[in-house]
Amino acid sequence: MNIGLQIPSFKYPGGASAIRPVLKEIVAAAEKAGFYSLWVMDHYYQIKGLFGEAYTDPMMEAYTTLGYLAGLTEKAYLGVLVAGVIYRHPSVLMKMVNTLDILSGGRAYFGIGAAWYEEEAKGYGIPYPSTAERFEWLEDNLKLAKALWASDETAFQGKHFSAPAITNNPRPLSNPHPRIMIGGTGPKKTLRMVAQYADACNIGDWEGTEGMQKALDTLKEHCQALGRDYNTVEKTSLSTVHLSGKDTVEGTIGRIKEFSRMGFTHAIFNMPDVYTITPLETFAKEIIPAVADL
Repeated sequence: MNIGLQIPSFKYPGGASAIRPVLKEIVAAAEKAGFYSLWVMDHYYQIKGLFGEAYTDPMMEAYTTLGYLAGLTEKAYLGVLVAGVIYRHPSVLMKMVNTLDILSGGRAYFGIGAAWYEEEAKGYGIPYPSTAERFEWLEDNLKLAKALWASDETAFQGKHFSAPAITNNPRPLSNPHPRIMIGGTGPKKTLRMVAQYADACNIGDWEGTEGMQKALDTLKEHCQALGRDYNTVEKTSLSTVHLSGKDTVEGTIGRIKEFSRMGFTHAIFNMPDVYTITPLETFAKEIIPAVADL
């Protein structure tokens, strides 16, 4: 089982000036601990209620932050969990993903989803189309990625976006391209697009064990309908673990074993107190070695 760390909060003791050094300490400790991947959210507002925070609490732009992390790390994969289609033009987003992949030495995931934070979009003056249209935007993004990464230059015409002469120069270092991850569990559109376009899916444990299993079963059905080998889709989970709070090492290992039994191979965790570094050290000593062979 691969273990990932998502860093969704930047509310650290010391304020804005502490963000840079604290992030440096977090990612150095995570890489030393053996974390397989590092992730950030794609938001401009903080999610209200996340770790007790307000929407006005500190939030960093995702790809700028990952560029910083790329220069601090050598082994961990890097990604946005997941980029919302409303925030960047698809062609610009592809250039950002390619850039991250090159500067990280081929360690980028391309995480993407249909976006959901309407209040954030309206607050920033970002257009927020209907759910149906956002999913059409998502499919345009996925088709563009596939077309671009198949050649050095392509002309793309989607339902909502076009790119008459988009170039893939410099090409990403990942072979054959950065892994495409789609976040979400929508049974009709999201999971069908995973089966059709993606290399990985991400399913949150707030769905509950039953909901997570149902999502995987639905994904398998879409793979069968499309002639896709279900086993070629990387199954990733997202959870929160608070080792200095209510969670324990034994409980966390048990949770990871349950994910493994369902078919997940990559468990990603938020940690409310990650800036203390202690939970990363606990993962290094007690959790990552215990689940490595799952």
